[in-house]
Amino acid sequence: MLDDGSGVLIGHASLGDTGVTVVCAADSEGMTCAVDVRGGGPGTRETDLLEPHNTVEKVHAVVLSGGSAFGLAAADGAMRAIAQRGRGFDVFGGAVPGGPRVPIVPAAVIFDLAVGDSEHWPDQADGAAAVAQAYRGEPAKSGNVGAGCGATAGVLKGGFGQAQVGVAEYTVAAYVVANPVGSVIDPATGRLYGGPTQPAVDLDAFSECQRPMPRQAQSKLNTTIGVIATDAPLRPAQLKRLAMAGHDGIARAVRPAHSPLDGDTLFAVSVRDAVDNVSVDKLGALSAAAADCVQAAIVDAVVSAEPAYGVRAWREIAR
Repeated sequence: MLDDGSGVLIGHASLGDTGVTVVCAADSEGMTCAVDVRGGGPGTRETDLLEPHNTVEKVHAVVLSGGSAFGLAAADGAMRAIAQRGRGFDVFGGAVPGGPRVPIVPAAVIFDLAVGDSEHWPDQADGAAAVAQAYRGEPAKSGNVGAGCGATAGVLKGGFGQAQVGVAEYTVAAYVVANPVGSVIDPATGRLYGGPTQPAVDLDAFSECQRPMPRQAQSKLNTTIGVIATDAPLRPAQLKRLAMAGHDGIARAVRPAHSPLDGDTLFAVSVRDAVDNVSVDKLGALSAAAADCVQAAIVDAVVSAEPAYGVRAWREIAR
């Protein structure tokens, strides 16, 4: 959640070797949203809808899921669960009392099929379960939860991470599933690229870590996805700038980033309507904060992760 207790609600469905994370709007009218896709192999839903020149500006949730393309099914369950709560886009514009509402639920997935059971992936029920947890308003956990359950960060265990920072009177937060094919560790120093003040890993132990996939595929598959949330009243085009800047955080924390078969995708949402234009200077500061938050959220995911399914965790080899 943002500091004032409103804005976004985070829910997880943790399934052992995979899972679902949802970022839901606390406001029944939804939240303004934009997206930026940088990876060469994305798995997404409803991203075209979010281009600033298109009509629908608000979403009611964003789904982040494991299961590769199979995991997009979780968004359907999330959509139905939100509709059952009477939320969604009023397709008749109020002309028909009690008329249908269609929740707008974009989604992105990570490749985690090499971890655990490759035929076990999230479905509609899991998306609905994550929404139910989000609406309970429980504090979001980091590490091996939700879509981070089967995540890997290079040769180490990845996971779900979060970070938040204040920018003048506003707040920027990032919720990220760190699952990059690139490394999060600098091989020269043993320290996290995105968190150089964290303890270094034992480089001998690090050199023995292996990816949980066939050697011929080790340089090809994975993805980092997430949501940047703010209470700054930004328009879709301005949110697009936040999403674009957020990818700088991935590039700082992961090397290489945005590879041909990564699906790196960042959404940006605002929980307040844009009444007045936010100045260019403030937008610049918010964009810088978005990059910092994404970087810190990736570090949080890796530091919080626990070993699982034969994948070693940072905490095991940090000195």
